[in-house]
Amino acid sequence: MVNEEFFDSKAYKRSRSAYIWQCTFEYFVSLLVTDAFLAKLLSNMGISDSVIGIISSLISFAFLFQLCTIFVVQKITNVKRISIFFDSLSTLLFMSLYFLPFLNVSKEAKTAIVIGAITLAYFSKYIVASIIFKWANSYVDPGKRASYSAIKEMVSLATGMIFTFVVGYIIDRFEALDNMEGGFVFIAISIFILSVCNFVSLILIKGKKEEKTKQVPIKEVLENTFGNKGFRNVVTMSVIQNVAVYMTVGFLGIYKTKDLLISVGTVQIINIVANGFRFAFSMPIGKYSNRRGFTKGAELGFSIMAIAFLSMIFCNKNTWWIVIIYTVLYNVGVAGTNANMMNIVYSYVKTDYFVQASAIKNSIGGIVGFLTSLVAGKILSVIQANGNMLFGITVNAQQFLALVSFVLMTTLVMYIHFVVSKREIMKQ
Repeated sequence: MVNEEFFDSKAYKRSRSAYIWQCTFEYFVSLLVTDAFLAKLLSNMGISDSVIGIISSLISFAFLFQLCTIFVVQKITNVKRISIFFDSLSTLLFMSLYFLPFLNVSKEAKTAIVIGAITLAYFSKYIVASIIFKWANSYVDPGKRASYSAIKEMVSLATGMIFTFVVGYIIDRFEALDNMEGGFVFIAISIFILSVCNFVSLILIKGKKEEKTKQVPIKEVLENTFGNKGFRNVVTMSVIQNVAVYMTVGFLGIYKTKDLLISVGTVQIINIVANGFRFAFSMPIGKYSNRRGFTKGAELGFSIMAIAFLSMIFCNKNTWWIVIIYTVLYNVGVAGTNANMMNIVYSYVKTDYFVQASAIKNSIGGIVGFLTSLVAGKILSVIQANGNMLFGITVNAQQFLALVSFVLMTTLVMYIHFVVSKREIMKQ
């Protein structure tokens, strides 16, 4: 255990501050390559709604790349250097997406390039995600991880609300002038600037004197992960979570702008309001998780998300305002699940196997989530081809998908409450 004096040292404080801002800049980039922004880009290139939903869900498939971390982590001799290289490459690849509309190639070729670029970007991001998390978190007092995570989230949200409002307004102006190409160039330049800021933040995080990772045999990794019932419970949680989320969320960006006829600027205003609520609840939920544990914090978050999906079942063109309720509830729920689902591994797996366990959990949950998006995309296409009719009832495809997500999320809450929360946790 590191002496508490080290946590109060200048280097440790600088590292914690730098990690908070690195997460913030990375969050800004993620805002520009998801939801309405990505939907607007892909729609501009003539890509269909179902394919847009699948592409939007590629993030879940990308988690599969974290399995590579199990093997890569054994050979890393400089955590800081490898983390900076791959994380910076990821942001630059995201930037390249907004130059694709200018390519003089067929729609099919653009679709293939988009999928390739996004996949490679997420590969670069997630192959070092668990490594960066453990590296940067090593400068945080173990007893304050939940509250520190809440502070990280609050900084991202507070600045993100301003960021999304400004960018959303600018993009709406470009669209009003019938110059979406100019808007795409603006976003690309913004991502480049954020990439530089992200790079500098990682540079400022303290490197370790002994950065060579301990060699751990694969058999030993498996014994301490899949051989651990507590960890298997966590993997099950991750699987149900990803199936519930990717059944619906990846298809809502295009639903908001195309079916509900909400402008990109309005979507961002709604997101800002929702992030304001997430900001307000982040610290209370963080403190709740410090007291009750990461499992209970996650249970609370998933309960709120279940209610969010329930509300979305009733959202159509005439009741478009329900998307505001959904977005607020969903974001408050994420305040309880985001950090807790990353930190929960500490509760059931020895810290020596944290990177490998996180990679396995995220990879399995991610690939299941991506396969779910393929199924959901097929369901969406069938319902739309049938004139938005299902079993003789007029319904938008996204409303049906939300129903499925609600049932799954409710099942997850019950599983955590009656199974996972009963297990003994580790204090480390």
